[in-house]
Order: sequence, then structure tokens, then C-alpha cells
Amino acid sequence: MADTKKLYIKTYGCQMNVYDSERMAEAMGGAGYETTESPDDADMILLNTCHIREKAAEKVYSELGRFKGLKAEKPDLKIGVAGCVAQAEGEEIMRRQPMVDLVVGPQAYHRLPEMEAKTQGGEKALDTDFPEEDKFERLKSRPKAKRGPTAFLTVQEGCDKFCAFCVVPYTRGAEVSRPVDRILTEARDLVERGVREITLLGQNVNAYHGAGPKGDMTLAGLIWELDKVDGLERIRFTTSHPNDMMDDLIEAHGTCGKLMPYLHLPVQSGSNKILKRMNRSHDRDSYLRLVERIRAARPDILLSGDFIVGFPEETEADFQDTMDLIEEVKYGQAFSFKYSARPGTPAAERPLVDDAEASDRLYRLQALITRQQRAIQDSMVGREVSVLFERPGRLAGQMVGKSEYLHAVHVADCDARTGDLARVRIVESGANSLAGILVDH
Repeated sequence: MADTKKLYIKTYGCQMNVYDSERMAEAMGGAGYETTESPDDADMILLNTCHIREKAAEKVYSELGRFKGLKAEKPDLKIGVAGCVAQAEGEEIMRRQPMVDLVVGPQAYHRLPEMEAKTQGGEKALDTDFPEEDKFERLKSRPKAKRGPTAFLTVQEGCDKFCAFCVVPYTRGAEVSRPVDRILTEARDLVERGVREITLLGQNVNAYHGAGPKGDMTLAGLIWELDKVDGLERIRFTTSHPNDMMDDLIEAHGTCGKLMPYLHLPVQSGSNKILKRMNRSHDRDSYLRLVERIRAARPDILLSGDFIVGFPEETEADFQDTMDLIEEVKYGQAFSFKYSARPGTPAAERPLVDDAEASDRLYRLQALITRQQRAIQDSMVGREVSVLFERPGRLAGQMVGKSEYLHAVHVADCDARTGDLARVRIVESGANSLAGILVDH
């Protein structure tokens, strides 16, 4: 029997890349690889890249540069680049870094074993196609090893929205939804292996329309099917677009006990002018009305959002519109960034806002979000929450988990175990987490 080879994967970016890396590891497991935590031990290094943030490609080249010495020491070491940077710059990566053996886009990683075999023969392998076959069906079954209590499950990929700042439609392709039966099979398999909470993933997850037994099913319909899975206690989903937040999904937040009261609903800006420039297809008022309807269905829901400051042509008045919207909504969490031009997107050719001004706006926005986040965390003191324990803490006898609102919670002198779901009374609010005492489990 051939010796087992070692695979090191470094993952950048979103939860979907985390999921993709898991599946790539499984695919390569069928080719005789097992994962390692150290690139020094690896027979193959794979960078699973993200193209969303500024200078993403340069960061990949910098990372590759760190492996030049290792490649010189181990000429048989195979180095690959996967993900969205690979999709966008496949041939350029091969040209600039000849030591790279393979480049594979996010829709073709089920072909990794064949590509790796090609590199063993001394050839380069490049695949950035959008193949017709379902990559999820082509991947080997997940091994039956025990898993932690939480897992990601991709149900939808791609985006048809073409926001002016975003590369996703070009790197991930058009919106595609996985069939309901395949998702349910994967969910049941995860539960059998110890998973109690599943987060459904998609670039535009609430646009889900997967084939079901009686025609296409919406995301709400899929959630209700998952609600029937014995042993699955919690369901989440991310990331959503406001235009696809349909009535049945809003209703599910108020009626489905397994759907957690947390919703990531990016708005990006509070200025109607900037939203139009972004091609977001919603405006400030429609977003606020949507938030009002969601909170009417589930009053205790915690909302998070995404914000871009310094978008081309953003004035101080436009920025104040965003700050006013944040004040009105009161977010429990948020992700905020200075605008960075992504090559090939419509906004990339527009004049940039002064960098110092954009930085100042980001600072002010993040300060407001931090105050709101801390206020919501402080309001949890004295309340009881449901905590799914994910791991032991740093201190002896401590356990750490997440509440239904996605707050990190740590409990001292705790006899709960990883995977337990327990009632916890919150007694203290910290900068980024809550402390509680066990009520029952």
C-alpha cells in the first residue's frame, strides 16, 4: 500500500471557502492524502483564496513567495491555488509563479484528484471552467468521522445581482441551487456524526430555489424540511440579499423553533444615491420597512449587516445617511470596510474618495457599531439563553459555546460537554463575549 501523503490547506475569506476546503480535503482523501496543520510536513499545499478584499491577488503571491524555499528543499512538493483568485487570475498565477503546479476555480474542485495525478507526471494543471456536472455529486462521500457540534452546508452558489463593487458573479458564476434531497442527505449525515447546528451557506442564500419533490422549493421550504431532521437542533443561514427576503422566510423566523433569531442582512449604504450607484436594487426606505416586518415576526431577532464606506462619489451627507440608518436599525454585529476597487467591476473605473476621508468615515462607523454591539450585549445580563457548547475554554472547568443570538458565551465550573445544549443565565458582559452560569442541561 502506498504511503499516505500530507495535504496542507490554507483558507481565506468566507464560510463558503471553509466549506469548500473541507470538501477539497475529502476529495483528496480519496487520492491518498490526509490533512496536516503544517506546510513543512506537506506533500501538497493548497491555498483556497478569496477575491473580495483589496489586493487579494497580491496577498496570494506574497503567500506563495514564502513557500519558495520549501519547494526548493522538496522538489516533489505540489503547490496549488484554488478559489476565487484562481478563477479570476488562473493563467496569470501560472505565469508569475512558475512553481505553482495547479490552479483550480471554485466550481471545478471536484476535479482536484485528476489534476493532482496530472502534476505527478510533471505537467501543469489549470481548470477554471464552470462545468455542467454537479461538483457536489461528483465528490466522494464524507468520511464518517465524528464532527464538532456545528457545521456549514452550502445550498446555493453564485449571484445574479451584479452589484457594482462585487466580483462574485464573475468568479462564482450565476445563481445555482442544490436539489433538496441532496441537501437533506448531507444534513442527516452531518447529524449522524455529531452535528447539532447547521448554517446554510450561499453567496445569495435566500435566493435559493432548489428542486424538490413537488417543484422548486424556497429557502423557507428547505428550512421546514430540515426542521423535520431528528437530532438537528439549530438552523442558521447566510448571506442574504434584502430583495430576496420573501414573506415565507420572514414568517419562518417567527414560527420555526429551530431557526435561530439571528439574521445577517447586508445593506451596504444608507444613501439612496450610493445604493443606486452600487446597483443594489433596493433603497433605504424599502430596507427599513423590511427590518420592521422581520422584527414584527420575531421581536428579539439580532440583526447584523455589511457596510462599505468611501464608495465612489460618496459625500459626507451620503455617509451621514448611513450613520442615521445604523442608529435607527441598531445592529448587534456588523462587518464594515473601506471601498476597494475590484478589477473588472463597474465601480472600478470611477473616481475614488480621498483615502484619509474614507478612513475617517470607517473609524466613525465602526465606533458606532461597537457602541451598539456592546449595548445589546449588556442588555443580555440577567437573561437566560440557550447555549450550544462547542469546546472547553482556556480555564479548567470552563466551557465555551454560542447562544441562539450567536453571542460567544463562556461558563465556568461547568459539567456540560461539547455538543450539549443548555440553558445559561448571563451574569457578565465583556468586550466580545458573555459570561454565564449553568441553569440546566
